[in-house]
Amino acid sequence: MEVVSLKLLDSGRIKRAKSNNIKCKPGDFCIIESPFGEEIGEVIRENSEVKKFWSKFPLEKVLRKASEKDIEFFRGRIEREKEAFKFCRERIEERGMPMKLISVKFFTNERKVMFFFSAEGRIDFRDLVKDLAKKYRMRIEMRQIGIRDEAKMLGGIGVCGRFLCCMNVLKEFKPISSNLIKNLDIKINPNKISGLCGRLMCCLSYEVGVTINLSDIGEEEE
Repeated sequence: MEVVSLKLLDSGRIKRAKSNNIKCKPGDFCIIESPFGEEIGEVIRENSEVKKFWSKFPLEKVLRKASEKDIEFFRGRIEREKEAFKFCRERIEERGMPMKLISVKFFTNERKVMFFFSAEGRIDFRDLVKDLAKKYRMRIEMRQIGIRDEAKMLGGIGVCGRFLCCMNVLKEFKPISSNLIKNLDIKINPNKISGLCGRLMCCLSYEVGVTINLSDIGEEEE
């Protein structure tokens, strides 16, 4: 299997996808599969044979090279998402709702827009949904996410100097317990073992071989 590394146009995060026998070179824009229908990214590394550990991860596929029309469409979608984020946040503030808007995503394969938010408890957002539906005339979906999902969506750089594992290589979160810390026999310092989300760092599991070992990763993110 061959993979290609892309820099997503909307978030700038690095993503790998199966090349699907499509020849790509750095600078090309490609359309890849996405939970939101399709995403677009700029190739930053040419097709290369995947290392053994990458076969453990379900990678999306490159669907096609992007045309100028595709690039224009996705840039327009990004601007729509920014505008929708601003509008929704204003409505949240005006209504005094105890919630934090995280991200907005328009779907390419259906008339639907999804608003991701975090909150300490359950939120009655029915009036907010009415505001959004009146504005965008499409299906509105509100999705509450946890603090770890928030870190994965927003991204960032860990104490190791690399992109967060949750946004780069992890497809799902593994439970990290205090017993794991005891097994590692390390000095417990909350500032040293906590990630940007405030929870125990996912990479602690690598130390005991629960998932993958970072030393196996042959490509450094740019």
